[in-house]
Amino acid sequence: MTDLILTNAAVLTMDPARPEAEAVAVLDGRIRAVGARSEIEPLAHAGTEIVDAGGGTVLPGFVESHLHLVLGGTELAHLQLGGVHGGAALARAALDFAGRHPERPLVMAQGGDYALLGRPMTRHDLDEILPDRPFAITSHDHHTVWANTAALRAAGILNGAETPRGHEVVIGPDGLATGELREFEAFAPVIALGGEARVNLGIATGGEPSPWPSDAERAIDRERIARGLAHSASHGITSMVNMDGNRYTLELLREMQRAGDLTARVRVPFHFKPHMDLSELARAEAMSRDFDDDWLSCNFVKMFMDGVLDSGTAYRLDDYPGQPGWRSEPLFEPARFAEIAIAVDRLGMQIAVHAIGDGAVRCVLDGYEAAQRANGPRDSRHRIEHIELIARSDIPRLAALGVVASLQPPHPPGAMDFPLQPTLDRIGRARWPDAYLWRTLREAGAVLAFASDWPVADVSVLRGLQAALTRRPYDGCADERIGLWPSLHAYTAGGAWAAHREGLFGTLRCGMAADFAILNGRLTDAAPESLGAMAVARTICGGRTTHTAA
Repeated sequence: MTDLILTNAAVLTMDPARPEAEAVAVLDGRIRAVGARSEIEPLAHAGTEIVDAGGGTVLPGFVESHLHLVLGGTELAHLQLGGVHGGAALARAALDFAGRHPERPLVMAQGGDYALLGRPMTRHDLDEILPDRPFAITSHDHHTVWANTAALRAAGILNGAETPRGHEVVIGPDGLATGELREFEAFAPVIALGGEARVNLGIATGGEPSPWPSDAERAIDRERIARGLAHSASHGITSMVNMDGNRYTLELLREMQRAGDLTARVRVPFHFKPHMDLSELARAEAMSRDFDDDWLSCNFVKMFMDGVLDSGTAYRLDDYPGQPGWRSEPLFEPARFAEIAIAVDRLGMQIAVHAIGDGAVRCVLDGYEAAQRANGPRDSRHRIEHIELIARSDIPRLAALGVVASLQPPHPPGAMDFPLQPTLDRIGRARWPDAYLWRTLREAGAVLAFASDWPVADVSVLRGLQAALTRRPYDGCADERIGLWPSLHAYTAGGAWAAHREGLFGTLRCGMAADFAILNGRLTDAAPESLGAMAVARTICGGRTTHTAA
């Protein structure tokens, strides 16, 4: 008996024992058989659904190893500034959007890059566009917000605000906020103006909404998640690691699961912030105990060690170019981070840490090494997210410690949507050879997991795959591309392994979950520069179709 047969396809299984096939049979949400059409098609009976792939490609459902599901779903309703540059273009886009949404208490834009105006942006620039309504722009990396005077005043931070280390309301010579808000707790009061504070808690504070949201409020937030899930499914994603998380997020997802509306497998962390005591890990234990099935799980802790290069908040081992003595600083003191890593590791949980600068990466590796010394080696698969700059001496440490390199093909400047500047100048020419070292890390034995960090970048796996295969080396630097099959592995089996789920998804073999991405063409025949133009014809998760192209 079979429920579903996928046939007439180039099946790329990501299973070394049988890398390619022609058809797949499914029963009760699991793969029953993989093989030639002559083997699989006779398994059909009167009630079997037959999906003819038309010669297209069938892959394991894509694993999105690092995204922000609730934020992404929420921000789909905001003004999108990708590709918008210059004051005139910004004004046109903002005025048009504001005119179409007169009811919104905050005109919120997403995806502004640091060179949007060709110079540092201030509240006065935004005042010239919308002087009488709160107006704010989130940078493409989501680590900076620029707000106009009306927004700063309404949020109560025009005269500054007390913020934790690494978070800053930038103050100008006049004693007032310039409009630049660095990191989450600096711009959280502005975000709250739009009524979206609840969905930012998982990344901003790691806390829970209080009071607990009403039925109507939870329905609004479930709709935001549903938009994010549908958008992800349209790109072939069947499993995701949601990097902004708290118990509220898991409870919303469980409500959707019970209603039959959960269309992807989601892992949600406990977010440990610098102000927290180790006793807060009891919350992580409870989340991990209460959410542990094939669709919803926790059992990992997310942390931030630094910010980003463009704003100068990424922690470096050397000075930023043109800023003698400035290296930023880690958000956790190294000894404090090691203490936390030891405690989390002792509980048997995985750790995932945002670390972009080479100083932050070293702090994380030192903490993981301390955990291994204290607790003994285990199959922890602790992760480092991003690794945009790394010291050469630290490269072999990832493999030695069993650390996953969680990387984002859309992120290197010039690879996809992000411009070369100002990032390359912020890195400095002398350090370009140490930036975005995918091939180097892989050749040194690190396991790679690929992702988008959506909504920081487009969630499209096919566009990300194109970026991975077509990015050009910076002047004087080695080619860091890793090729088609290793890149596909990082988007499927590698991501599953990084999530401790290699026994459930990531490869197509008998007994695995029936999670598939069906493409409208033969991936292995396509030129790398054309991959982003391919389409996901159908997405199937757990044997159920979650997306069909029009």
